[in-house]
Amino acid sequence: MTVILIYVTGITSLMANPTDQRPVTDANIFGHVIDAKTGEHLPFVNLLIKGTRIGTFTDASGHYLLTNLPEGRHVLQVQSIGYAPAEVAIEAIAKTTREVDIKLSPTSINISEIVLTASPTASGFRYQPDAVFMGEQIQRRAEPSFGEMLNGQPGVAMRSFGSAPARPVIRGMDGDRILVLENGERMGDISETSADHSISLDPLVASRVEVIRGPASLLYGSSALGGVINLMTTDIPDQWDEGISGVVSGQAATMNNMGAGFGRLTYGGDRNAFSARMAMRQSGDITTPEGRIPNTAMKNYDGALGWGMQRDRINGGLSFSLSDQAFGIPESIDIPEENVEIRAQRMALQGRLGGKLAGSWFDQAQLRFNATRFQQQEVQITRPEGGLSHETTGLEYNQNAFSSTLTLQHKPTGIFDRGALGFSFNGQKLNISGIDAYTPGEQRVTLATFTFQEIPLSYTTRMQFGVRLDFQNSTALKNEVFPNADLTRNAFNYSGSIGLNVRPFEGLEIGGQIARSHRNPMIEELFAEGVHLGAGVYEMGNPELKDEIGHGADMFINYRKGNFDIEVTGFVNEFSNYIILQPSGTVHEPTGYPIFTYAEGESVLFGSEISLGWQLAKRVRLQSGTDWVRGIRRIGGGPDENLPFIPPFRFNNEIEYDFTRGWLGAGYMAVSRQGKVAPGEAATDGYSLLNLQAGYRINQPGRHVFILKVQNALNTKYRDHLSRIEDRNFVMPGRNINLTYRWFF
Repeated sequence: MTVILIYVTGITSLMANPTDQRPVTDANIFGHVIDAKTGEHLPFVNLLIKGTRIGTFTDASGHYLLTNLPEGRHVLQVQSIGYAPAEVAIEAIAKTTREVDIKLSPTSINISEIVLTASPTASGFRYQPDAVFMGEQIQRRAEPSFGEMLNGQPGVAMRSFGSAPARPVIRGMDGDRILVLENGERMGDISETSADHSISLDPLVASRVEVIRGPASLLYGSSALGGVINLMTTDIPDQWDEGISGVVSGQAATMNNMGAGFGRLTYGGDRNAFSARMAMRQSGDITTPEGRIPNTAMKNYDGALGWGMQRDRINGGLSFSLSDQAFGIPESIDIPEENVEIRAQRMALQGRLGGKLAGSWFDQAQLRFNATRFQQQEVQITRPEGGLSHETTGLEYNQNAFSSTLTLQHKPTGIFDRGALGFSFNGQKLNISGIDAYTPGEQRVTLATFTFQEIPLSYTTRMQFGVRLDFQNSTALKNEVFPNADLTRNAFNYSGSIGLNVRPFEGLEIGGQIARSHRNPMIEELFAEGVHLGAGVYEMGNPELKDEIGHGADMFINYRKGNFDIEVTGFVNEFSNYIILQPSGTVHEPTGYPIFTYAEGESVLFGSEISLGWQLAKRVRLQSGTDWVRGIRRIGGGPDENLPFIPPFRFNNEIEYDFTRGWLGAGYMAVSRQGKVAPGEAATDGYSLLNLQAGYRINQPGRHVFILKVQNALNTKYRDHLSRIEDRNFVMPGRNINLTYRWFF
């Protein structure tokens, strides 16, 4: 701390007196910088004498001091994030010290550029790569699942087992290593546990999607080892206009005969607002250049009611949502008379309460919670030729979950800017039943506390650090297949990160972070023993598995100038006790399935992403990007092995002509062959895809947007390396014509 304080003091001194050759005038100006609305003193505000290098910034109490100024009249430029820039006329008089207080007016920050998931204080400073999608951006990416929606973004691929359960993969990590949130809290479903489970929220519902690439365990604990995806809705209104507003959307696609619709209505008053929404989606089987993939149809229904309120010092609200999903999974595609269908229902009560605290060092607080009841059945449907169909529920999940976070923000103090102290609780009770159950149930409770702090080292440089402490208790729950399950596991872990953000001049931003992250093993990894139909293997868990521990570094460089912008990122993550599901080389004789076991060991993942944008002409923009990741498992005493399901190198290009009322665009993605595969994993060939898009905007009445997409326009036959049905020799979807309409009013 002392070193940092000396450094900050030194920077301040240099800014205030950049040269020892300045004539001694003893003309001094001091005062405070004040919020014009609240009267609060503003820390770390930049002040600069216009046309010179003479400047300083305010301390934690909002006080500034400029000494030994040249005599005469000057213009003092004052800037701070979240406030309108100001210029103040001052006069420096020899041997005179004058007091000048300065008021700054708050102004809106472009919230679309701030990834709220990455910082509890929404400071707007980045320490690792992230991205945000909202408004028309989401509509352009409208797909049946979030995995398909985000696939192709830098560092983001998808795990595919049909459209419904497609789930995002970040930098080669998926499943329980990627945390999917709804409005900042855990969703309470089981999408992370297996490739044949889906995220229980329709993409049409999301009003904002935030993606963090890299470990985020500091703020979110276990399961954020590889990244976080936050799906944000407006079920609890936070901003509204008085009267009625809303959105209506429709979507249709040819590849799977899909139709979808969505509507949201919000009524806003002076201090309260109410919202209601409904979404539905239905589709047939996926078609490919080689024919139909059976058992990949789906239907979803999703609805919610919400209430939001704004008072003088507090805001918040409640929402209640229901979702119902049914989709086929290609487990029994080799037996035409047998189908497997997953049916899932989720009920969720979400709440948020935040506001300002008077007379306290902690001046802002927010409490969030999500209480969920989730049920999922895997139903085997037999349709003998000429006979009646018969249904058998072979596997059923019933889970009650509660996730809550309390965040307290404190005022700037000493060398620290605004920071946060947080507490979180996550509890879940999962009962598993049915003759196909291959694990016992589980009761899991997690308690955690964390702190997130930022230190302005200068006007251009800022440091972030934080630590999180987690305690978790996990207990196996008996069922008919595991009547003697009584294993209990306690784990204590910590996460931490140190980051730096540097903006040496306008247009250039450099950020980096080193972090320690962790993940607690899943119930399947600990206790599985039986046939997992979705994976087509006989799984054997290991209750002796340790927590996965990751030590990693991220760095990005972002440069924007005129019509050109580029971002280059690099990362490396080393893991001890990295858990993988590997073949044992033997077959379970009673069932005929190959035996796979969970094993742990040292692993490393490293790679990079490059994203480039260039405004070629007034209305023409080119966007290009590449991403690659390498995953290696270190084997003691033997050669290293490749990790399974690592995405191949990709090169993506998009060009768009925007003529204000609409746009025309084309995209070309080239994917290389993936030959660096794990033992027993098949290699996949490279391929190229051509996509076309056109859109049209009508602004009266309200705002109407029509989007026509042609995906895989050349009907290319290819296999995705992350597809979980690749070993059944099915190719990915063929040409698809997709029409989307959305009306904002």
